[in-house]
Amino acid sequence: MKTHRLFLHGLGNVGRRFVRLLLERGDLLEERHGIRLLLIGAADSSGAALCPDGLDLRALLTLKEKEQGIAELPIFGVANQTGQCLLKHAEADLVLEATPTNLWNGEPGLGFVTEALRKGLHAVVASKGPLVVAFPELAALSDWGNTSLPSMRFSGAVGGCLPVVNLGRRDLAGCRIQRVEGVLNLSTGIYLARMEEGLALDAAIAEAQRAGLAEADPSLDVDGWDLAAKLCILAQAVLGQPTRLDGIARRGLRDLAPNEAATARQRGERILMIARATAGGDDDSFRLSVGPETIGPEHPFYALQIGASGFLCETDIQGRQVILNADQGPMGTAAAMLRDTLEICERRQYAVASTDQIVHNEGFSK
Repeated sequence: MKTHRLFLHGLGNVGRRFVRLLLERGDLLEERHGIRLLLIGAADSSGAALCPDGLDLRALLTLKEKEQGIAELPIFGVANQTGQCLLKHAEADLVLEATPTNLWNGEPGLGFVTEALRKGLHAVVASKGPLVVAFPELAALSDWGNTSLPSMRFSGAVGGCLPVVNLGRRDLAGCRIQRVEGVLNLSTGIYLARMEEGLALDAAIAEAQRAGLAEADPSLDVDGWDLAAKLCILAQAVLGQPTRLDGIARRGLRDLAPNEAATARQRGERILMIARATAGGDDDSFRLSVGPETIGPEHPFYALQIGASGFLCETDIQGRQVILNADQGPMGTAAAMLRDTLEICERRQYAVASTDQIVHNEGFSK
């Protein structure tokens, strides 16, 4: 049984659910994968905690359920201590980044992930900010740029539990991708569903906020920034196209005419917020855009339920690949973090086993 020591940066909706998965799936992971995941450190906006023998996951969850910070954790909690600072003292194997997204400077996640990779630690990134702001720099510090460097995985940052990056990077290997489409923002799907019924955008947002389904400031979703950020990451990680956020053509729900969604529904069509990458630029690049688009019943996304997500990829030799997923919310992203963690741990174990085999063989030949 191999133990992997984890440090979690961020204990919001996603981070808390990841902790719960560690608590509830520990036996399954040991039985199925031969892996023990030990959370030795964690940090949130109140401070941080570090315990080499593993933090008490139940106590940590109880604390967060009471809306208290990790600084209040008995014995190990330290107030006003940043995760990046405490990371210098943590003997972790792998870090997980799940702090709130900042698309303009990538912090606090960018500094944390950069420090971890430079320290030789593997990283799972759920926050979009670091990847949008500094994907080339992070790739150069990780196995995206050199397979001998620490692993970095981030599938949850693009599609939640929808395996968008995995499909494009791994399963479509050897293909020429011709077109990509994605419905990857759950909030806009909720708003548009109510707008199809005749509700104005502001009223749809207010209703979702009252139900706890929308952020207090919905502008990142409504104005297309969240979807553009995901396309920015996807373009670099899967399509191999250097991309900046301001280089993506962007429209938002505010660009729709009044009752446009309701009128489309009456015609038997739907309007969805779609991220799109289409090959065929003058320099063989992809044209990138996000915005509301009208689709008909023939489109695979037409049947998406409220808040569901979808990804479509057209290739030259594998044809059209489509994956759909019902709304899993923060748990879906936490599940993606677990998926990425397991991939890194299993690759790490395989690398160690392969090295041992090489040493054994060399000794035998002598």
